[in-house]
Amino acid sequence: MKIVVLKVSCNDKLGIVSAVSQSIASVGGLIDECGQFVDKQSKLLFMRVCFRVDDGMKFAQFKDKFSEVAEHYEMAWDLFDMTVKPRVLIMVSQLGHCLNDLLYRNSIDQLPMELVGIVSNHETFRRRAEHEGVPFYYSPVTPDNKREQEAFLLDLVEEKNVDLVILARYMQILTDELSNRLSGRVINIHHSFLPSFKGAKPYHQAHKRGVKLIGATAHYVTADLDEGPIIEQDVRRVDHSADADTMVAIGRDTESQVLARAVKLHLEQRILLNHDRTIIFA
Repeated sequence: MKIVVLKVSCNDKLGIVSAVSQSIASVGGLIDECGQFVDKQSKLLFMRVCFRVDDGMKFAQFKDKFSEVAEHYEMAWDLFDMTVKPRVLIMVSQLGHCLNDLLYRNSIDQLPMELVGIVSNHETFRRRAEHEGVPFYYSPVTPDNKREQEAFLLDLVEEKNVDLVILARYMQILTDELSNRLSGRVINIHHSFLPSFKGAKPYHQAHKRGVKLIGATAHYVTADLDEGPIIEQDVRRVDHSADADTMVAIGRDTESQVLARAVKLHLEQRILLNHDRTIIFA
């Protein structure tokens, strides 16, 4: 059977949940999961439904039927065939903890994705990519070739039909133009010390100040640097016995786990955007 996810957002009105359910039932669809949430401030309803239909014809039939419902309720909606894995591109610089974690999870089918390539501004992980049988694209960045490098990236995204770009500790700032072009399709990870400890060796700066919490944040990339809609976060407590190197190790482990969870939520189509916030049906 074809597994389908329907995501809906619209002004909250009487009868929406019933209309959605009846549309699915009309094509013989069986609902496996259903989540809904109403934002009290904006009066917007958000809904995610996962259901099964027994053939492609009924999937197309549902799209036609539901478009009438969506028009009636003025819905923004997306429909996803979950039997088709999203195509993913990973970008990395010289820190490999997040990349290695994603490659391992992908190798054991923990992440429902088709990994189509790894892009890096360094050669560091070429052999790692080749070991996994994943195409590796070396794309160095200099102050003089930034525009050409991002044009190469956009061409690659289009050529490979990429659905999601993961910045797995890719240490280059994307331009506003690129961020806007790939809006909602790029996930980044960073430590939680921003904005207090910027620049080089943030964990060492945090150690010097006696920080007691180490965390990480995964978010969608926007033109506002490190301020896109947050998908996932986590923290680990440390005490005076943790030196700077220990804090680095804890931080990298936390970053890897947070990024993997965020990527999985995205791949499973569990995230809806509510302006600058995320609604997540986990």
